[in-house]
Amino acid sequence: MNATRTRGVRLLALATVVALGVTACSGGGREKTDESDSGGGNAPGASGYTIAFVTHETPGDAFWDKVKAGAEQAAKDEGVILKYSNDPDAGKQAQLIQSAVDSKVSGIATTLVTPDALAGSVKAATAAKIPVVGLNAGIEQYKQLGALMYFGSDDTVAGESAGERIAAAGAKHPLCVIHQQGSVSLEARCAGVKGKVPGTENIQVNGADDAAVTSTIQAKLAQDKTIDYVITLNSQVALDTIKAQEQASSTAKVATFDLDAQVAQQVQDGKIEFSIDQQPYAQGYLAVSSLYLYLKNGNDIGGGRAVLTGPSFVDKANIATILPFVKNNTR
Repeated sequence: MNATRTRGVRLLALATVVALGVTACSGGGREKTDESDSGGGNAPGASGYTIAFVTHETPGDAFWDKVKAGAEQAAKDEGVILKYSNDPDAGKQAQLIQSAVDSKVSGIATTLVTPDALAGSVKAATAAKIPVVGLNAGIEQYKQLGALMYFGSDDTVAGESAGERIAAAGAKHPLCVIHQQGSVSLEARCAGVKGKVPGTENIQVNGADDAAVTSTIQAKLAQDKTIDYVITLNSQVALDTIKAQEQASSTAKVATFDLDAQVAQQVQDGKIEFSIDQQPYAQGYLAVSSLYLYLKNGNDIGGGRAVLTGPSFVDKANIATILPFVKNNTR
């Protein structure tokens, strides 16, 4: 696992250097259009490429603001027209991918959180000779679906890393909170935690309803005082969990995946033990930049392997360094 992570970090560094090299040649400005076409950097469509960027974003989830910001910055730097769309419903996300195929875009970047549901539309893209790259979710499935490259964290490795850390701190009965049903990424994270702490228990919540998340976790913590850690899988659920913890008078510690300004502040204040950052800005940036380089030069970033953007631990030891980037929406 360590070798995989090391290789992933090296590949990420290489990909970033390549992308920044392209950026250094950029100039001018771009306007925004009504379809979330990104602006700045090069002139609109200066490269001649249009890239569809399709995610399973749930409205209101700030995590995706960073993914989108990275994608938009890459589009600016490369002179790409970016068509961003999203839907948390797997069937509707598949329809968005199919719509991108039908509109004959130059390339497609998409999350693959529900691989079976997206397989048909992704294969339609490859059949139409439209290159596809995966990001954020689907690291084990992206090659089977026909995606050329992948940018994201290895969720199993990330879960195991979290499990190792809390096990070393004495955890016996963690609660792992899954906020989106059917997500292979979230299930892999909790499985990784359980692999290192066998007493891990999963709980399903509706991540689109903060009040319901808080009440569900509060009830669980009030009912079972043996829970010593709560592992949440996104930043908003972490904030909901802190409320639930206080309302239930629970002594369970909280750790989370993903990072935003509020979570970073809670880490600094000691209310969240640590965050596992998968660097979503880099995921968005590299997905778009890699498609540009593939279309322009036939480049294969990663050499046939996934490019890892995490896991990266953020805790009280390094939060002061990272917090300014978090506030800037780039980390």
